[in-house]
Amino acid sequence: MPTPALAHILLPLIVVLSILLMLVRPRGIAEVYWISGGALLLVALRLVPLPLAGHAVAEGSDVYLFLIGMMLLSELAREQGVFDWVSSVAVRSAKGSCTRLFTMVYAVGTLVTIFMSNDATAVVLTPAILTAIRKAKIQPLPYLFICALIANAASFVLPISNPANLVVFHTGMPPLGQWLALFGVPSLLSIGATYLVMRFLFRKELCETIDSEAEDAPLSTNGKLVLSGLAVMIAVLLTASAMRKDLGLPTCLAALVITAIVSIKAKSNPLKLAAEISWGTLVLVAGLFLLVDAVESQGALKLTQTWLAWAQNLPAVAGTLVVGYAVGIANNLVNNLPLGLIAGATLHAAQAKGLLANAVLIGIDLGPNLSVTGSLATILWLLALRKEKLDVSFWDFLKVGIVAMPIALFVALGGAIAMHLLLHGS
Repeated sequence: MPTPALAHILLPLIVVLSILLMLVRPRGIAEVYWISGGALLLVALRLVPLPLAGHAVAEGSDVYLFLIGMMLLSELAREQGVFDWVSSVAVRSAKGSCTRLFTMVYAVGTLVTIFMSNDATAVVLTPAILTAIRKAKIQPLPYLFICALIANAASFVLPISNPANLVVFHTGMPPLGQWLALFGVPSLLSIGATYLVMRFLFRKELCETIDSEAEDAPLSTNGKLVLSGLAVMIAVLLTASAMRKDLGLPTCLAALVITAIVSIKAKSNPLKLAAEISWGTLVLVAGLFLLVDAVESQGALKLTQTWLAWAQNLPAVAGTLVVGYAVGIANNLVNNLPLGLIAGATLHAAQAKGLLANAVLIGIDLGPNLSVTGSLATILWLLALRKEKLDVSFWDFLKVGIVAMPIALFVALGGAIAMHLLLHGS
């Protein structure tokens, strides 16, 4: 085991390198290998005791169950043609207008993000939209950017819209009614501002007309059953949220029941769906939990708590904007999952609530719209495009994000401040 002095150097060095390599992905090696490798190295060098490592991994159980349920339902919806049907309806409803199609795709992406999480929008909706756009023979980038940006802009409408919400609030998740009161208006402002900015940035592409109609993709009986199942699951999750219960187990159980019913009716093998789940994502999240706990054990939270205490002494409006923008930009340096874990632990340790806690959540969810490194959903979106032989560079994304994110974040934080004043009067 390294000496205490050496451990204080090695531990943060391994954590920083693991996260940096996750973002850079040398030689195209997947993110999970860098994070899990770093976590295993910490345990192997006895920088993190095995019991502490086990406790850190177990802390994420609710997030793992939530992700499993959402990924399973997303794959089920994809298999039964739900996303193909939705995208074809959007293209055909546009009636030759790119502007109308842009709005339709934006609306679809918003609904998928709100009710199925931002990962579903990034991973499953993106290829379906791309297929429909290619058949319509128009420039795909405006519509693909929708899938990336709305996956973050609409990700704090509900607690279930983003796994990061579960990470930030963890055991202190507000009940549904309070969540909507706090984040309903900021979410709507975020969605609206992002839409207007993207309409402006892609105004030339949207002047085109659609010469080719998309093929009709009728929804099968099993597809309708999946939609019905999704409605039931959403009702279950909203009920659990209203009762301040963990969302992971209800999500996973509802997904398993819906999958079993559809598989029996369709006489299909559900194990094929299980094989399509990105299990590596769960390992990645588990590794991040371990890395963050390792950093916490070295007293790193004292620094973040000191910074938060400084922000709390600022005037309310200034403190909210400083916290929101600092967290929002930091997402793009370390990714929103590890930052969400650190932010959640800081809020819990400092027992911080109210406007600053709301600003942290908004910054965690909306900040990743600045660059492709900001969130897991954006990285998954980029990987989905690469599978389709398309590539969006860091600079291509930044040209859009550097305009869209700051504006949307400003109006969302402004909405949060207004709601706080309305509810609390100070």
